[in-house]
Amino acid sequence: MEWSLESVREMVAGGMQSVRECEICACAIAVCVLLLFMWYCYRVGREHGTSPLRGRYLSGPGRIGGVVGGFMSSDCRGRGKGKQGSLLEEQNGFAFCQSSECFRCTSAGESLNQRLYHSLQEYAKRYTWSGMGRVHKGVRDQGRYLNSRPTIQRPEVFFLPDLPSAPFFSREVQRHDVELLEQSFPALLAEFESIYHQPPARSGSSLPPGWKANNTPRGQWWTYYLVNQGTPLVLNVRRCPRAWRVLGQLRTFIANNVFGNACFSVLTPGALITEHYGPTNVRLRCHLGLRVPPSCELVVGGEPQCWSEGSCLLFDDSFLHRAFHDGKKRSTLALSNQRNRKPSNKSHCFVFLIDVVCAGSPDDGPRVVFMVDLWHPNVAAAERQALDYIFTPGRLEDREGK
Repeated sequence: MEWSLESVREMVAGGMQSVRECEICACAIAVCVLLLFMWYCYRVGREHGTSPLRGRYLSGPGRIGGVVGGFMSSDCRGRGKGKQGSLLEEQNGFAFCQSSECFRCTSAGESLNQRLYHSLQEYAKRYTWSGMGRVHKGVRDQGRYLNSRPTIQRPEVFFLPDLPSAPFFSREVQRHDVELLEQSFPALLAEFESIYHQPPARSGSSLPPGWKANNTPRGQWWTYYLVNQGTPLVLNVRRCPRAWRVLGQLRTFIANNVFGNACFSVLTPGALITEHYGPTNVRLRCHLGLRVPPSCELVVGGEPQCWSEGSCLLFDDSFLHRAFHDGKKRSTLALSNQRNRKPSNKSHCFVFLIDVVCAGSPDDGPRVVFMVDLWHPNVAAAERQALDYIFTPGRLEDREGK
């Protein structure tokens, strides 16, 4: 075949004619490919949405575990039966977790490591191994990492290796969410006031509805959870619509994961939260100060810090940490004055109440913070998606039951 300008023109003209004849078929194929891609994006986005909080609390009482009052922890979901039934009534409708499967109460063991590895394999088969280097390394050698950690930082459930760590972090690492929380300070404070000053949930109880009393060696520590270990508490959320709206606007809030919590936390004067470790190093705990009297302090990894009203404090709770409130309690003295006014020698007692600490003194109030769990800034997006899959509330428990 001899190449010439005429032959090239004939080939181009023939190709263009073939394209015109197949144009309808090509368009149909392109539309099918586009529809398949959109369907795939819909399926992935449905399971790993950017805002898993939105609408979850409207899903009904099944998410809460069917406990009286709806305040059962996600740790105890489905376990508030039998002997624990009376326990719920005694503790203001909130069951203290006593389950051997609870992530807060269980030390990592071989069984948990195997369940983690199986869940990671499921995720990789369904999606991809890309970007899973650190997660795979952490799951594979979890027992060794947890047992060999120094005493200053020892997460109790899951340790992600090669992650920069420090007791406290600058607000700049999660600037958007920190600024959003600080801008919401007036709304969150007002919502706290509304739930804190409610009458007790039932006769014989000292706590308003939804509040939980935690164990402390001295003083009182109360929490009001909106999200407890990845599970929204329906009735609590309905009482705090503005706080729930703020959570939905946070970019790095750990929502659909057992490591994610959001609550109001109250520490009364004289209270002490003893030293303890958090469950993982993949999160940063954020405290927004709502009411902060003097003599309150948070010590993380041996470094003390003080809260400030309207400001956020970011720390890694996988470090050994404790909190205390050494403020003074308000007390009164009763003075009596007797005067005889009748021959019967009956006396009248006039009682004067004198505050040892002047009314309005900042020392005699509780310390109040709004607490949320945010992702560690150095955990990549692919790793967050995999950890959300592995630690979805109930996933590991369901696997153990198979």
